[in-house]
Amino acid sequence: MSTGLIYSFVTLFVIVDPVGTATLFAGLTHDWTPAERRASAIRGVVVAGLLLLFFAFGGEFLLRALGVSLAALRIAGGILLFLLATEMVLAKPSGVRGITYSEREEATHRDDIAVFPLAFPLIAGPGALTSVVLLMGAAHGVTQIGGIVVAGAVVLGLTLLALFSATRLVALLGVTGTNVIGRVLGVVLAAFAAQFVLDGVLAWWPHS
Repeated sequence: MSTGLIYSFVTLFVIVDPVGTATLFAGLTHDWTPAERRASAIRGVVVAGLLLLFFAFGGEFLLRALGVSLAALRIAGGILLFLLATEMVLAKPSGVRGITYSEREEATHRDDIAVFPLAFPLIAGPGALTSVVLLMGAAHGVTQIGGIVVAGAVVLGLTLLALFSATRLVALLGVTGTNVIGRVLGVVLAAFAAQFVLDGVLAWWPHS
C-alpha cells in the first residue's frame, strides 16, 4: 500500500500544485478580509474534493458509457498532463491548468470564487480529474483504492493550508520562488505524463 500511496500522493500533489494555486488565490482575493479568504478556501477545497470523489468512483463508468477505453484515456490523459507540465516548466499559463486572462477578469468581479475558478479548474482541474480516474482504474483491491483516497485527502489538506497562508507564501517566495517550484514540479509531471502514455500504448497494443 505504501508504494501506491506515495505514487498517488506525488502525482496529485504535482498536478494540484498547492503553492501555485495559493499564489493565484492570493491575487484574486487581495482586497478580501482574512475571514472571507478562509471561508472561500474551505468551500473551494470541499467542492474540489467532491468533484475528485465523483470522478474517482464514477469516472470509469462514465467512460464505458461513452465507449472510451481506459487505455485511450491513459494516452489522452498523458498528452494533457504533458501540456500541463510544459506550461509549468515555461511558467506561461495557457489555460490547461490555470485560468485565462478573461476568466481572471471575470473572477475578480465575483463575490465568491470558491466554485469557479478555485475548485475548478485551479484545484480539481482537467489534469487532476483525469489523474484520479487513471489511478483508480489501475488500482486493485480496497487497499489500493483506499490509498488513493487518503493521498487525495492529504493533498487537499495541504492545499487548504497553503490557501490559508497564501498572502504569506507570496511575500516569502515572490514570483521567482513560485516559478522555480512550479518548474521543478513540471519536470516531475512530464515524467508521469510519459508513463501514462506508455501504459496506455502497452494496454492498447495487444488488442490492436
